[in-house]
Amino acid sequence: MPHVNNIESQHNDPAFANIWQELKWRGLVHVSTDETELEKLLAGDPITYYCGFDPTAPSLHLGNLVQLLLMRRLQLAGHKPLGLVGGSTGLIGDPRPTAERTLNTKDTVAEWVGYLQGQVRRFLSFDGENPARMVNNLDWTAPLSAIDFLREIGKHFRVGTMLRKDAVASRLNSDEGISYTEFSYQILQGMDYLQLFRDYGCALQTGGSDQWGNLTSGTELIRKVEGKSVHALGTPLITNSDGTKFGKSEGNAIWLDPDMCSPYAFYQFWLNTADADVVDRLKVFTFLSRAEIEELGQAVAERPFAREGQKKLAFEVTSLVHGVDATEKVITASAALFGNGDLTVLDEQTLEAATAELPSAKVGADGLGIIDLLVASGLSDSKSAARRTVGEGGAYVNNTKVSDPDAVIAQDDLLHGRYLLLRRGKKNLATIEVSA
Repeated sequence: MPHVNNIESQHNDPAFANIWQELKWRGLVHVSTDETELEKLLAGDPITYYCGFDPTAPSLHLGNLVQLLLMRRLQLAGHKPLGLVGGSTGLIGDPRPTAERTLNTKDTVAEWVGYLQGQVRRFLSFDGENPARMVNNLDWTAPLSAIDFLREIGKHFRVGTMLRKDAVASRLNSDEGISYTEFSYQILQGMDYLQLFRDYGCALQTGGSDQWGNLTSGTELIRKVEGKSVHALGTPLITNSDGTKFGKSEGNAIWLDPDMCSPYAFYQFWLNTADADVVDRLKVFTFLSRAEIEELGQAVAERPFAREGQKKLAFEVTSLVHGVDATEKVITASAALFGNGDLTVLDEQTLEAATAELPSAKVGADGLGIIDLLVASGLSDSKSAARRTVGEGGAYVNNTKVSDPDAVIAQDDLLHGRYLLLRRGKKNLATIEVSA
């Protein structure tokens, strides 16, 4: 992943009077404690704010990216971020709507804490006048005894209020029910806010609107214990215009770790954004100005076939997460797959990622005749159909047309010593892996 320097640093967009108005325009405000007070607060002297990320997986995903970019926007406006990775809350996990989480081992969670801290660091600046800080709630939770926890923290929570929280209520109405462990999660998160308020004067917590019950557990705890008012901001859950869940591809989460979701697959996810969703995605996931986004929105409306908005969106977000170099490799690979570039310049990892979803077959080194390859790959149903394809000028190997039905591909033509890209016509692709 890139360092924060890849993130646009110009934040004084003249289209907005203040950062709160920009957040509203970008659709990042779904619910908040006091909108009027928050706007004043963010327009005044720098404040400290935080967002928490639980290590329930070895990587963050697109839902977390919303929060990371929100944190960066607030930092660019002069405020001071605390990135919390939950070494203690990650041992429990916040309640899911339907079922209990599987508890991971302490060693696994500790390892994932390190991974997530590395990801968070790449989106924030730890230098300058308002540097970010990384915090881990295990630091103040681990030394606390159960008795002290119940006396000092638990006594401030009312069970009736806790039961009414959406996450708890949905689980109580399910067949699974909810354990005392997950029921207690909101107390732990509330304690985090209290600790950060005491240690850093933290006055704002951000998170997804589905976490609102957990966010307000902290504001209420601080009010009861310290007699102070602090704030929470919940961003909307992002959905596609057709009502489907955002952030999934073929049923799988889009992870920020390149080993879990390749830059190529990541780029393609954004490139496939529906026209109706492009402008909203540009607002939330890029640092483009209002003028730039509105211009792209006009292009999408007037020239949808050009997919200018999708291309810009895919480039910007992939560059934010994986860096410009990786993004340019992806674009080169996309062009090369369909004959508009040189396949030999692609490194093996990029080639494998770019062809991962294509039909594929393995053949021996003695099976490199063009007819056999077309049949083995599934691009042709039979040898006679393969001969027709070659005769009609529709067969390509590594983007080179093959006109001789008796042609045998040379070992020297294998990409990285073992791959071939076959194409029938303009759009039908398959890969061959040649075994020694």
